[in-house]
Amino acid sequence: MELTGILALALTAAFSAVALRKYAPETSVVIAVAAGAVILLELLSHLSPELQEIRSLLSQAGLDGSYGAVLLKTLGVCFVCQFTSDACRDAGQTALASKVELAAKLSMLIIALPLLKGILHTAAELLTKG
Repeated sequence: MELTGILALALTAAFSAVALRKYAPETSVVIAVAAGAVILLELLSHLSPELQEIRSLLSQAGLDGSYGAVLLKTLGVCFVCQFTSDACRDAGQTALASKVELAAKLSMLIIALPLLKGILHTAAELLTKG
């Protein structure tokens, strides 16, 4: 699906959800979440070549593959949690959406801890040699 198809799907779903909100609020939320899921899956299906390019750039720069893994994991957490948070907001659950965002931030911190450990280890080695 091209960008124009994604935009058309989003607009159609948005107008349908708004039109149904007064008469069938549950259906309105389902339409919005389903359209969001279809768009997210479509975008993720086109992500593979770009992920390979990121891996290639990291290897050309001589960086360890763990840097790319951390980047990709945090990017995945961002996408999934943003989608979930937006779906919660669409359903009128702003407090729940905030908790999802907090969980995303903590998950990204946990994912990045090995990277931080490596940086601190390298810094300690430089200090002891200098």
